[in-house]
Amino acid sequence: MATAADLSIIIPTLNAAAFLPGTLAALGDHGEIIVVDGGSTDGTPELAIALGARVLTAPRGRGTQLAAGIAAATRPWLLLLHADTRLSPDWHAKRPVDTAHVGYFRFVLDSDDPRARRLERLVAWRSRALGLPYGDQGLLIHRDLLRAVGGMRPLPLMEDVDLIRRLGRHRLVPLAADAVTSAHKWERQGYLRRSTRNLFCLSLWFAGVPPEKIQRLYG
Repeated sequence: MATAADLSIIIPTLNAAAFLPGTLAALGDHGEIIVVDGGSTDGTPELAIALGARVLTAPRGRGTQLAAGIAAATRPWLLLLHADTRLSPDWHAKRPVDTAHVGYFRFVLDSDDPRARRLERLVAWRSRALGLPYGDQGLLIHRDLLRAVGGMRPLPLMEDVDLIRRLGRHRLVPLAADAVTSAHKWERQGYLRRSTRNLFCLSLWFAGVPPEKIQRLYG
């Protein structure tokens, strides 16, 4: 099982100053923290440095930023985490026990809206039945396993789906801790509208549409 000394936590950012303090505070002192910024204009890199993270820059795109962070990481276990996702306090005790599996956390939204609970149940079903956890659930993986399946591809989006499909559902391990994600995007865009758009983009990806074209629809 990984210890804090074995873990690099990689967080891609783009104008994430509103969320990053909470995300980093929830991690505690449980690993090397690498923030990879894609061109923020809200002071995110400076804030990350002030909060004790190592900061890199990379071309905008979550896959590209994650790939840069993975290349710079110095430890064997990797936690790939979104900037607006806070892990619950016991997260560090809920890790995969071997290097042949990848762990993911429970998706939770920081909202009291009943629609958030319904979405959480759908995500739990998708992860369990379809073997499709997303990056906003956190992905905990050993470097050797990541290398064995071809690494993190520098995609502008769908990098998490791409990786999970290459790993295969037999390698997925649900972890008994929460990944509490900001509901801001769902509340601003509408739960139905955002969820429908996400599903449409996923369908395009499975149909073979290039990620660059899907990105223009995703926004």
